[in-house]
Amino acid sequence: MATQLLQDFPELANYSREDLEDLLTDPLYFQSTFHSFYRVKALLQAQQELGKANEAVARNNLTLHDELFRLRAETQAVFDEAKALQAKWKDVEREQKEVYSRLEPSFLLMRLRHAATAQDEASETLASGFVLGQPASVEGGGEANGVDVDTFVKEFKEMRKVYHKRVIWADRWGSGKVTWRDD
Repeated sequence: MATQLLQDFPELANYSREDLEDLLTDPLYFQSTFHSFYRVKALLQAQQELGKANEAVARNNLTLHDELFRLRAETQAVFDEAKALQAKWKDVEREQKEVYSRLEPSFLLMRLRHAATAQDEASETLASGFVLGQPASVEGGGEANGVDVDTFVKEFKEMRKVYHKRVIWADRWGSGKVTWRDD
């Protein structure tokens, strides 16, 4: 009798038909016979080894439990900090753009022209004050309406020199004769 059952479990070939029927009706007899098969013993042995290995892994995981939670908390803190810095990034980027815009050639040229205009107005105010006899920023006393002519001329000349230098630099810059290096 060559059945699929006997091919799968050759150990059953030695059992009679009555023994096989008893295996089906008596659970204790089935269990004792079933657990005596070599393949079943090997499977149970492998299952026990896997169970022991699983228990060893579980014990190892439990020993790492506190360390893992500490690392998780540290990671979460660093992640939260990174998110906060990322949120600040746009503000910092905007501020950086604002600062860099003050260093752009067009902005610097505008400042130079404004400084030249302010210097012109300051020198003209000084000259008007001298002509009208009002004390301006000139120090000292003197001959013409309380202001020393030599002191006025020296200060006025210096102010006009600064004004004309600024105008010349602005004209050269505006005509493209000034280049800026990026270093």
